[in-house]
Amino acid sequence: MDKKALIVIGDASETIDTLYPFFRLQEAGITPVVIAPEKRTYQMVMHEVRPGWTITREWEGYQLKADLAFCEVTPEDYLGIFFSGGRAPEYIREDQDLIKLTQWFFDHDKPIASVCHGVEIPARADRVRGRRMATVAKCQFDLEICGGIYVNEPCVIDGNLISGRTYHDSGHFVAPWIDLMLQNV
Repeated sequence: MDKKALIVIGDASETIDTLYPFFRLQEAGITPVVIAPEKRTYQMVMHEVRPGWTITREWEGYQLKADLAFCEVTPEDYLGIFFSGGRAPEYIREDQDLIKLTQWFFDHDKPIASVCHGVEIPARADRVRGRRMATVAKCQFDLEICGGIYVNEPCVIDGNLISGRTYHDSGHFVAPWIDLMLQNV
């Protein structure tokens, strides 16, 4: 089997959340396959809470082309799935094809990683009940209202589910996700 993993994005996915695992997958010999609502180019963003601000500021980041639409994915062809952060998860989490994909990876105990707002997708897919996860603090409510357990750490491993709070944690949680996928090859 060709070693491939999915990266879930949409417009306003966070640039570092997305590109760090994209390039780390390549370094590990795993082909990153970017999926989104449609097969097209997406505008990513950069997020930061600046000193003196209480909300997140946003700037345009790089663009990234989706290799496949959610409806075109055959989940059995992939080692794992990554849910990127940014504002995209809030808008794409209602996509029924994405919900089915998410449920498939959880139900088949495949390696799953999530960062920041990425938690909104497995939460919407009803797959976080009783699961320990890290996420950005402002998504703690989203996780807990759906039955998940919020953990404020840079890397939380709960079985096949690996998560981090923000892109600042990428150096802590991406490698364990990749290692888990490579153990299953």
